[in-house]
Amino acid sequence: MITKTNFWKPGMNTTSIEVAALAMDVQFTDDEMTVALADGRRLSVPLAWFPRLLHATPQQRQKWELLGDGEGIHWPDVDEDLSVEGLLRGARAS
Repeated sequence: MITKTNFWKPGMNTTSIEVAALAMDVQFTDDEMTVALADGRRLSVPLAWFPRLLHATPQQRQKWELLGDGEGIHWPDVDEDLSVEGLLRGARAS
């Protein structure tokens, strides 16, 4: 006897893949910082959130380094470190 088996059922779960948000580039205006992420998103946040960067010179702001594979950003001249995850959390809270 042959029976028919359903392999798909309503309400079945799908698997989602989480991709870490990684920084690729950082740019500034007089009052905003924009971080370009590897997945194509751009995150803009007010410089007022980061007093060290707000009061840094444009030259100091432009001297940044990626931490790890882009999980964070470091400014050696102003001793500031920011994580991309923290920036995303802060942007969602605003």
